[in-house]
Amino acid sequence: MKSGAKIVLVALAAGALGVVASIAMNGPGPLLGTEAGQRVVQEAYRATAPAPPAGVAVARRGDRIPAFTLPGMDGQPIPVPGTWAGRPLLINVWASWCGPCIEEMPELQRFHAQQDRNGVQVVGIALDDTAAVQDFLQRISVEYPILVDAPGPADAGVRLGNPKGVLPYSVLVSADGVLLKQRIGPFAHGEIDGWVKP
Repeated sequence: MKSGAKIVLVALAAGALGVVASIAMNGPGPLLGTEAGQRVVQEAYRATAPAPPAGVAVARRGDRIPAFTLPGMDGQPIPVPGTWAGRPLLINVWASWCGPCIEEMPELQRFHAQQDRNGVQVVGIALDDTAAVQDFLQRISVEYPILVDAPGPADAGVRLGNPKGVLPYSVLVSADGVLLKQRIGPFAHGEIDGWVKP
């Protein structure tokens, strides 16, 4: 097969994935609530996302997530996933200006409050300005840890497998640091409980 034909086939495949993703997100009976729909949309985003900067590792399902360090709300550096080694993590990437992110925060807090010392640790990563996050948390209080990162082509969301930067974005990470699940879009009430189960 000539290289021109290969390029056309790749472009057609990427276009088809884009159509499927559009239907999944906007069509009747959205597929985003299903694991299969999530996988289709994530692959479509991956196929059309710009390449990450050189040296930036982007995790995929089944991969160990790259270790990184971000400041907590007190400015102290917090290694991820190292701080919570030995516990499964639900990492939620959000921003104070993101409406769907704000809507799901009570659900994340509810789930967090139900976990014991060995349960799933919820961690929020705000792709935002620290002052804006502090102001937001004065109005909407959560008890799980919040870290802050600057949005961009190498932010924590990208490294956790979200190269398009769609928010909210959540991942489930095993106790030994392997990316198990990814989710684009907010959780509805009660949805996290079923999502974190194997």
